[in-house]
Amino acid sequence: MVAKYLLAHDIGTSGNKATLFSAEGDLVKSSTVSYGTHYFNDTWVEQEAEDWWRAVCESSRGLIHDTGIDAKDIAAVSFSGQMMGCLCVDQEGRPLRPSIIWADSRAQKQVRQIEREISQKEFYHISGHRNTASYGIQKLMWIRENEPETYKKTYKVLNAKDYIVLKLTGKFYTEPSDANSFGCFDLKNFQWSDRILKCTGIDREKLPEIVPSTYVAGGVTEQAARQTGLTKGTPVVMGGGDGVVANIGCGSIAPGKTYCCMGTSAWITTTTDQPVFDEEMRTVTWAHVIPGLYAPNGTMQYAGGSYSWVKNVICTTETELAKKKGTSPYDEMNRLVKESPIGAGGVMFLPYMLGERAPRWDPYAKGAWLGLKPENTRGDMVRSVLEGITMNLSVCLDILRTKTVIEEITVVGGGAKSEIWQQIMADIYNARIKVPRLLEEGGSMGAAVIGGVGAGIYPDFSAIERFMKLDKVQTPKKESVETYREIKKNFDQYYFALKDVFEEIYKAD
Repeated sequence: MVAKYLLAHDIGTSGNKATLFSAEGDLVKSSTVSYGTHYFNDTWVEQEAEDWWRAVCESSRGLIHDTGIDAKDIAAVSFSGQMMGCLCVDQEGRPLRPSIIWADSRAQKQVRQIEREISQKEFYHISGHRNTASYGIQKLMWIRENEPETYKKTYKVLNAKDYIVLKLTGKFYTEPSDANSFGCFDLKNFQWSDRILKCTGIDREKLPEIVPSTYVAGGVTEQAARQTGLTKGTPVVMGGGDGVVANIGCGSIAPGKTYCCMGTSAWITTTTDQPVFDEEMRTVTWAHVIPGLYAPNGTMQYAGGSYSWVKNVICTTETELAKKKGTSPYDEMNRLVKESPIGAGGVMFLPYMLGERAPRWDPYAKGAWLGLKPENTRGDMVRSVLEGITMNLSVCLDILRTKTVIEEITVVGGGAKSEIWQQIMADIYNARIKVPRLLEEGGSMGAAVIGGVGAGIYPDFSAIERFMKLDKVQTPKKESVETYREIKKNFDQYYFALKDVFEEIYKAD
């Protein structure tokens, strides 16, 4: 069969987005079906696995119907899925309880249990990650302790996209990126870690077999074909965890190739042929979906979220003006930013409104404006927010640069729409900033390419060049680069001067 289409499913936190691409790399159409999330007991966050499956079925049928294509022309299905979950299923593949998803942090006691036998540094050097309640192994330990009957009946523990692969093919698999997100993965050997499993006491047999991300798990079964509208036997390719699949979708497919996602949270990720172990454990390293490669990463908690807060609280005038003009409030805010000089007139913003992950790993940190003077303007305050977010990410970038040369960065997400922010990034990162035409499709394009490689349609991952069409490139300005280099020293000084203050004031909370 001549390849015509690739179907990518991006199983996110709020819903599943199904996207149909032509084999030539053109986006045909996408369809999103949402589902609910259960928040309770302060730190508990769960989803129903059957809601994921319902969304995959509805979005697949909807795409096939709306485009009028013949389902036989879909050459492969593949996935990008939310990571760090814990879904227990029985031998028939039936969920035994709701999935404990990435945002859940109930397993604090289990973190401490691991710490008694494995130090944070040792855990980090085995798995590439800190020992925290975010990962699947700690969540499974919690289930064993609090729901022993569920643990006893558990045949396998899966992540979101692994469950959908199971529903489509009847096979229990995972792959390196999602295995890594379970927290008991040996990053150097690409297999489950004997050391961590022995410490946790988790039964190794409850973990699925690890296969490559490009592995064809099987063909769509007759029952799944009836439910999804797909053709029986359509190849189902594993895909990967969403944060790593986006590496493919953003062209980060070889050492030094780097991308930055500027959304509500934000991260900067590169590709290397060795893990990046930072002495202070400020960054983490994921197993890449490309066999034998790694995806070192730094993720900050509240990036675009800080800018959105400024829009809602500080820039109400710009919001009203945008309503009258029929424009975006961010366009009006960016006009303010352009009126402020580099360095925002000496105003510095610490973007830690929700505490911070990388590079600070400080739950007590808070947002702050510093250096305010009578002559400062609202433009200075708004610009300082963009600069503060970017400087925080640049600390992560500096760590990644200790292991690989990074001269250009592909930027995606909502923040990539702003030309002035693009230039701020180019100057602070001292790198060419590449902006693709499709800013929200990194996961979907990555999954489609993985599907195409797995099904033998593409010889390698360079096929992403068919999909990723550039809109513009911003080049760093030498004088601005030097100015920001000095300002960034102040950024670090401000944080470390306040670190103990934040902890003293907010630890009781």
